[in-house]
Amino acid sequence: MRFNTLASAASLAALTAAAPNERTFAVLRFNGDGFMTEGRLDPIVNPGELSAHHHGIMGGSNFGKTVNKEDLLDSKCTTAKIANDKSNYWVPTLWFQSPTNGTLYKVPLWYMNVYYFFEPTDDKVVAFPPGLKMLVGDPATRDAPKFGGGTNLIKNGKPIQPIQFTCPRKDNNAPLYPANSNGKMAGMADPNNKGAGAGFPMVECDGFASPLRQDIHFPSCYNPEAGLDDYKNNMAWPTEENWKQNCPPGHVHVPHIFYEVYWNTPLFVNEWSHDGTSQPFVFSNGDATGYSSHGDFLAGWDVKTLQTIIDTCNAGDIGMDKCPNIPGGLNTDNDCHITVDDDDAMANSRVMTSGMQKLPGNNKITGWGKGGVDGGSVSPPADESPVGPVAPSAPSAASVPIKAAVAKEQPNAAPEAPKTTEAPKAPASPAEGANGDMKTVWDVVTVTDYTTEFGPEATAPAKREVHDHMARHINRRGGRRS
Repeated sequence: MRFNTLASAASLAALTAAAPNERTFAVLRFNGDGFMTEGRLDPIVNPGELSAHHHGIMGGSNFGKTVNKEDLLDSKCTTAKIANDKSNYWVPTLWFQSPTNGTLYKVPLWYMNVYYFFEPTDDKVVAFPPGLKMLVGDPATRDAPKFGGGTNLIKNGKPIQPIQFTCPRKDNNAPLYPANSNGKMAGMADPNNKGAGAGFPMVECDGFASPLRQDIHFPSCYNPEAGLDDYKNNMAWPTEENWKQNCPPGHVHVPHIFYEVYWNTPLFVNEWSHDGTSQPFVFSNGDATGYSSHGDFLAGWDVKTLQTIIDTCNAGDIGMDKCPNIPGGLNTDNDCHITVDDDDAMANSRVMTSGMQKLPGNNKITGWGKGGVDGGSVSPPADESPVGPVAPSAPSAASVPIKAAVAKEQPNAAPEAPKTTEAPKAPASPAEGANGDMKTVWDVVTVTDYTTEFGPEATAPAKREVHDHMARHINRRGGRRS
């Protein structure tokens, strides 16, 4: 789909509700630059305490260690383009581990979309109740999914598999993973889509404006008996009969949401060998396989606003913000950010002055040979005491990290390729710290209107606001498209 086609006068009718036996959808986009906040907080899994790993969070500003039923509705600001959406959407942050010395660099978010699908159903699709908490994926696993590299979102006797990676490339015939991979030493390709699969791809994702993408689907059947907080039991996947998706008895049919998280991996294109047998990316929980990809959602919608969108808007790819007559209107705030206190100021900083020698929370890096673990599950720490990372070799004083500037989002337009600044010169010798340890000192240059990250230098991709890939979203069960 193309914007100029969908936005034409002949397509305005698509913004109204379709027949009940057709899927409708609208894409939620976000304002501003990067995540609303980052930190080791997870009010779903670890309410009131630090999370075991680092997250990037979008949405309402009332996010914190503890979020109760309607707290998000009182957020002072939100990154969502819809003013009355104060929900929080979050994922583990992504890191690049230098193959040379093990130094870790945070991979910047390029941008994120959330698709709101309203499935054909005999049920009434209703807005999320405020405070509903959902988690999809298993942060502890390093095992390949049993279903292989494809997806399955329907209860049909096969394992549910709601998570993939998508990797657009200039050469879409080039394989993402080794042939006949069983998932133990590399990811597995989607048999129905050459551009997607389970686990981190082994190649550079160099498609136009489409770097490495994390894809996460959420179930759409809420069980009120389990309640808002019981994220392990309060959601179920629908069944399908006669082309309609229905929820189990006693469940409430809510929107099916789908995260697209684009990571600015091209910044690191020249820093690793594309040999088809290894890859350098790792999640903040220490997972070097990508199998533990996961996402969290905490509902903070004004119920009337979301119900209006469900009932009247089929905006599709052009965006939920193009829906007519949205209660509360659009959000014009492009600078909704908060700072969280979680003892990881270096990791949370929007401007990094160097790489890190360990992940936030000191999570050990495991999977595909890293840390001596090939697959298997990793139990999260019982407390917040360090579990010990893989010890990387220290960079030499002459090893100078290169600064790559990431352009801020220009709403509704693809930004120009970012400018870069010169990397700081390494000092003649490291400075000695107060405790007798050796510290490297850098002079940091601030560039107006850019967020500066240290990492390998490369041209950042242009942000793509409109997609051509809806055919794969229409049905993610592997094969037939509704």
